[in-house]
Amino acid sequence: MFIDILTVAAAEAPQNQFGFWEAMEQGGATAWFILGVLVIQSVGSFYILFTKWFEQNKIISQYRSGHSSFWRAGSISEGATKFEKNSAWRQLADDALAAEHQHKSMTDSLEAHDWLHGSLARSEASINNKLAGGLPFLATVGATAPFVGLLGTVVGIYRAMIGIAVEGSAQIDKVAGPVGEALIMTAIGLLVAVPAVFAYNFLQVRNKKIAAMLTGFSTELLANIGSNGVVKPTVAPATTKTVTPAAPAKPAPKA
Repeated sequence: MFIDILTVAAAEAPQNQFGFWEAMEQGGATAWFILGVLVIQSVGSFYILFTKWFEQNKIISQYRSGHSSFWRAGSISEGATKFEKNSAWRQLADDALAAEHQHKSMTDSLEAHDWLHGSLARSEASINNKLAGGLPFLATVGATAPFVGLLGTVVGIYRAMIGIAVEGSAQIDKVAGPVGEALIMTAIGLLVAVPAVFAYNFLQVRNKKIAAMLTGFSTELLANIGSNGVVKPTVAPATTKTVTPAAPAKPAPKA
């Protein structure tokens, strides 16, 4: 008897017919398409954030670990081997060596200096352009995702108004549900846009930091080549660990 009462009460309780999946089903192909665009934007934003973050960390760590070793070497060609082959710092060093070779073939010292400076500037620009890859996508997502979500909201409200007009009723229970469903798209658009804007600003600040490091390294290379190896930045000497020899073992006492 008690179980039957609970069953009847559950059957008579009002069922929530409004939710995210219900809104998507009622929205049809348009709602699913807009949701798909927002999902692609969100996944792309996080992918760019993490890949660029790892790339930036790698460049910064390579500089910190190899800069001192580079300038302790006897020459730029010898110091270039302290960096990995595909690193940004190895690229600058190799481009500096190539520019130095061409620099020696020029008779006008001013033109030679301009050529050397321009070659290093072009090398910096190519590295900075590579680091900036993907950032326009983040800026685009941050600027357009709220409007993509708003488009879904407008379509949802239009569909809700059409439904209300067909039923001929404008009561609050007929309006609140469909309009609330439509606003879900705006919320999703904001959830996609905010992380994209954060990622863009975060990566942009780190790129400026790396650009300053590249400019400083290029200036050091230019001064070193222009002075025939005389001018070098001051670096800490390499630390060597002193190994204390083990004491000789004492002979075992005779029995």
